[in-house]
Amino acid sequence: MAELIEHSGVVERVEADAVRVRITSRSACGSCKARSACGLAETQDKIIEVRTPQAGEYCPGEAVTVGVRRRAGAVAVVYAYVGALAVLLAVLLTANLALGWSDGASALAALAGVALYYGVLGLFRRRIEHTIHFTITKH
Repeated sequence: MAELIEHSGVVERVEADAVRVRITSRSACGSCKARSACGLAETQDKIIEVRTPQAGEYCPGEAVTVGVRRRAGAVAVVYAYVGALAVLLAVLLTANLALGWSDGASALAALAGVALYYGVLGLFRRRIEHTIHFTITKH
């Protein structure tokens, strides 16, 4: 298994200690020959900020490869999806079974719990960003 998850991209902007890279994310069917006929293929551009002391060596429009350790990607998935699912289920079951709330009230409480979860993640965003390190290399 590869240590890095890598994506090709193009440098959008260079700052003093960071390079902003545009990568194109494709859905699983992005390489399918029938994607134009079915209309389900998704393509989305994302801007990744890579902090590096060698930022001055890059120029806008330059082709680069951005990488992140596989473990960091797994941690991001846990924060973004698994944590939210756990909060949703915990609040839903607690409100419905333990507190005896109606299904509608329990569902609204669960959604509010997930919103609160993402709000807390937003507050700790800077701390979380320091645990995920991107690498950048020229083509």
